Amino acid sequence: MAKRPYAFTLIAYVDEVAAGLVNCFEQFSTFACKPLINIHDVVVLKQHRGRGISKRMLEQVEQIALEKDCCKLTLEVLTGNAVARSAYQGFGFSSYQLSPETGSAEFWQKLL
Repeated sequence: MAKRPYAFTLIAYVDEVAAGLVNCFEQFSTFACKPLINIHDVVVLKQHRGRGISKRMLEQVEQIALEKDCCKLTLEVLTGNAVARSAYQGFGFSSYQLSPETGSAEFWQKLL
């Protein structure tokens, strides 16, 4: 029987009020033969942005991934979202490639 994917949500609070959240799913890398964590959503309320909340939530996700012996963290970001791209790059994220010879990966979809 297939193992159900592990999912978790982290919620950041400021003065006992929710200020941000991160939704994550554990997946499996067939290339590395190890688990990975996909960060599906990162949200910080507008009035709490610029305070390092997303960084602290991503640090917690990274700690969970290390404890689970994951090979990597993954996420998607829109090319036009300069603030998020900058934040993710500052945390160490970048576009990925399996090898320089094959080029960077792209995320595709097929609408149903």
